Amino acid sequence: ELAHAELRHLARQVRRDGVIRESELDLARGPVGRGRVTMHARVAPLGSSHVLLLLDDTTQARRLEEIRRDFVANVSHELKTPVGGLALLGEAVLDARDDPEAVERFARRMQVESARLAQLVKEIVELSRLQVADTLHEPRLVDLTAAVHEAIEHSRVGAEAARIELVEVCEPDLKVFGDDRLLVTAVRHLVGNAIAYSDPGTRVAVGGRRSGDLVEVTVSDQGHGIPETEQA
Repeated sequence: ELAHAELRHLARQVRRDGVIRESELDLARGPVGRGRVTMHARVAPLGSSHVLLLLDDTTQARRLEEIRRDFVANVSHELKTPVGGLALLGEAVLDARDDPEAVERFARRMQVESARLAQLVKEIVELSRLQVADTLHEPRLVDLTAAVHEAIEHSRVGAEAARIELVEVCEPDLKVFGDDRLLVTAVRHLVGNAIAYSDPGTRVAVGGRRSGDLVEVTVSDQGHGIPETEQA
């Protein structure tokens, strides 16, 4: 039996009137979350009582096109601040070329902005790896408990500098199928965001637990959160 009501409806229409139909369908990927798949469906009658369904998964092509569009917009937004800062500092150095102390001060600021720029580029590359399906390997069994722990350890120095307490509450021996490097990167970015948008002296908790046949990872903080008007 077909799992998706949209496909059942299409198949019944073709079986009823014998006319070939094609449709682009947006279907739920699984029982939880917001994952969707895009399928091109072609349904044709096969004899008097059967129909033939030809399904082409176009999710990846659609997703890559969206990523290309969003990537350009995101990169422009993220890089604008340090690039603009370097340009202004360059002008300041030229104006202060007869003042060695000012030149040194501006040069140190340029080093800070350059380091920020390099970190942004690194993060953009990592995020693009998470989003592009071509980089995914054949899923293998991953120790998710260890992956969460590694992600937390990567973030511990930043948390201490921001005076944020990191708390790990993860069930032992959690296993999922996936890519361990990408899972560590995904959790690390969630933890990094939680630290960045939390006040000093607060807590960021990272947990992992079994939920039926699924494994759930949560990152919670005591920050102000994203205003509802900005969540979209």
